[in-house]
Amino acid sequence: MTEAAFRTEILESGNLLVGPWRSPKQMLHAQVYDSHASIHDDATAQKLGFQGGTIEGPTHFSQFAPLCERIWGQAWFETGCLSAHYRNPAFEGEEVQANIERPKPGQTICAIGMTKRDGTEILRGTASVGGDGTDTALARRLGELKPLADPVILVDLKVGMKTPRQTVRMDFDQHMGDLYPFSLEQKLKVITEPSAYYSQELNPWGRAIIPIEMLSVLFQYRAREDKLPVRGPAVGLFADQEIRLLRGPLFAGESYTTEREVVALSGSRRTESVWMRTTVFGADDALVATMLLNMASIKDSYATYEREHKALYG
Repeated sequence: MTEAAFRTEILESGNLLVGPWRSPKQMLHAQVYDSHASIHDDATAQKLGFQGGTIEGPTHFSQFAPLCERIWGQAWFETGCLSAHYRNPAFEGEEVQANIERPKPGQTICAIGMTKRDGTEILRGTASVGGDGTDTALARRLGELKPLADPVILVDLKVGMKTPRQTVRMDFDQHMGDLYPFSLEQKLKVITEPSAYYSQELNPWGRAIIPIEMLSVLFQYRAREDKLPVRGPAVGLFADQEIRLLRGPLFAGESYTTEREVVALSGSRRTESVWMRTTVFGADDALVATMLLNMASIKDSYATYEREHKALYG
């Protein structure tokens, strides 16, 4: 017996499918990153010009799951992909709404977006199933990046650097560490789109699956052990993120292996960015998922930025 994946109310608006307004919960107030508080801490965020601690980007991925499942059904959980450029942060108490363009018959990739009540754009990108990943929003974005000029925080990092493999897993009651100071069980109590698939066996795979937003937590669980030569401490934020299932879904209580590679370095007036691709392997070393993440370090948060820039570049 299988239950419905979601009970989320979905509206049709022109060529869009639109989800309900939701107020995601902020669960990272206590996050420690690089031995200091993170962008999700109110005081740290305000110091850097934000109104408060930001909702972590992948939290928003949950609101797209019912829309994608409506379009592609079970295939969404097995070979689904969300590829997003984060445009503006959302803060606790604010409402956000997800939308997806309705596909033409046989179309396997669609534009997605999310906005606040006042029209502020939170993210834009693509959702897709199957395919080779070359036509996603971030695949296109990677192809257009300008190389990072005059790096300071990332001066010692090189494209092609790889991290050793790590074993990761997510049990229901497992505290996910300093980066993610909560458990799957706690997340499921406040997730914007609850699903029987996340907590019981009444689904096509006969065991509880991990929500797409929590795959980010699973894949980043041991990232602090990478020991990549990034200068700091500096405050970072997710600027772009893509999670792609190849042989999904992934299951609570199962072990997976991750390895990461630096695939690009880029920058803006305020940030230096490292683009990391995490490759995820299941049993028998089978490739099950990938994640592309642009972690942008805020220049102003690195105390000696100006001095080191001068020393490096005159």
